Amino acid sequence: MARNLDLTSLRAFVTVVDAGGVTKASGFLNLTQSAVSMQLKRLEEALDVALFDRTTRKLNLTGAGEQMLGYARRMLELNDEVLGRLTATEYEGEIVLGVPGDVVYPAIPEVLHRFNKAYPRMRVHLLSMGTLNLRETFARGAADVILTTEEDVERGGETLLERSMVWIGAENGQMWKQRPLRLAFEHDCIFRGPALSALDAAGIAWEMAVDSDTMRAIEVSVSADLAIHAVIEGTESPYSEMIVHNGALPTLPRIRINMYRSEMARSEPVDALVDLIRQGYQVI
Repeated sequence: MARNLDLTSLRAFVTVVDAGGVTKASGFLNLTQSAVSMQLKRLEEALDVALFDRTTRKLNLTGAGEQMLGYARRMLELNDEVLGRLTATEYEGEIVLGVPGDVVYPAIPEVLHRFNKAYPRMRVHLLSMGTLNLRETFARGAADVILTTEEDVERGGETLLERSMVWIGAENGQMWKQRPLRLAFEHDCIFRGPALSALDAAGIAWEMAVDSDTMRAIEVSVSADLAIHAVIEGTESPYSEMIVHNGALPTLPRIRINMYRSEMARSEPVDALVDLIRQGYQVI
């Protein structure tokens, strides 16, 4: 007799792998950690194989798990395509979402991926620029939803996350030990002023090695160990990591990630996008 795999368990499995753990996956799935763990156990029992190597603290897939991941992604994509094409509502149009480049990771890619599955006919126009430019764009009515990085929150805003800024560098990088300290910042980066002030107060000599108007140039320079940068803890980009400096670099202030939504942007898709953004930043 043919057996059927449970799609809920498959989705839990894929989300845990993509999120890097059960804790973060539970936020994306709107389930408790124990419920997610139960879904993983159910899938392993149905297959009678171990999908994760539980002999180490780090989340690693077994050989069977790696093979299953490819199958699971294909099955979920087909499931979501069927539902999107045959049962999707008639929502069409565009939502303009503004996000500072330095807080795109790790939440926004997953947010957009999930939104596209739920509303395949809606287009999200992603604006990536500094907070000041985003606030101006929003004030002109040219954006529906924006995220900002600020020390406080303005009227109408909602704080999604408040954490300390941290220094980041290349994986296993050594540039942070050099003096003068080589830095990489965008011209209008809101983290630039607090970082420089902290270095000056600590008496640490520095030079602006990379002074760019694009976040991509900053990311490349940092990942190549040519300079260091500062971000909100938990929003490090791929190929970079928080510097464990043990007091060799100054402590940085706390910064908020705020969300602002236009009063004109009132629709079910915008409601859904806003909820996904909230969930995304809750699990960072």
